[in-house]
Amino acid sequence: MKSERKTDHLERTASVVRREVVAAAKVCGVADESPSVKSLRLLVADKDFSFKAGQWIDFFIPGVSVVGGFSICSSPRLLEQDRMIELAVKYANHPPALWIHNKCTLDSEVAVRVGGEFFFDPQPADAPRNLVLIAGGVGINPLLSILRHSADLHRERANKGSGYEIGTIKLFYSAKNTSELLFKKNILDLVNEFPEKIACSLHVTKQTTQISTELKPYITEGRIMEKEIRDHISKDTLFYICGPPPMTDFFSKQLENNHVPNEHICFEKWW
Repeated sequence: MKSERKTDHLERTASVVRREVVAAAKVCGVADESPSVKSLRLLVADKDFSFKAGQWIDFFIPGVSVVGGFSICSSPRLLEQDRMIELAVKYANHPPALWIHNKCTLDSEVAVRVGGEFFFDPQPADAPRNLVLIAGGVGINPLLSILRHSADLHRERANKGSGYEIGTIKLFYSAKNTSELLFKKNILDLVNEFPEKIACSLHVTKQTTQISTELKPYITEGRIMEKEIRDHISKDTLFYICGPPPMTDFFSKQLENNHVPNEHICFEKWW
């Protein structure tokens, strides 16, 4: 496992399908999402650039030979409407992450290309599916994109009376502590907007400070347990898992052991 983790993004994903378009992008927003994670907003004017919720980008930085690989955390709708995508990148010694944390500024110019086989892209006539999203740490990124996309599809159906009908969505999300639970406000806003459709269970494994009153109802101290996931198994449920490889391996194996078909288990490993 250790040697595998050291290979770079392009090597690890060499066999994965990519789109042909390499698009210019300009940084139009930078913020601290947590003590260790920076969020970026990129303007991508090229109309041929598109992605499916859950996919990642190759991230090309002028003057940096190593290519980054980062999951998009925004909804495809944000790109369609405003030509923007959002990323959240954890601090690391990896050159692209270092550049984002130490050198990236507003108006920095990069290039991006979409890839990945981990996505949720239902068509209007598809039967409703329940989703269980299981995230560890920065693995929340592609799952947040799927969650936001599902909310957009639900709003669209409510407004137009047609389009894909979403099932229920349950997000299980684990991080070291509440300050490292990324996008918690965005997640809880969606839970409160669509309580009949979206629910979340937030887990912290090394919390040392008091948990705020507004977060407390959603927080469990300790890791995500297999039984919680097992309770959501049904023939109409799809499971998306993204997190550190040991966590991803553990839950995908548990689901297989509980006879969930392979085509209903989708996972992405982030190193």
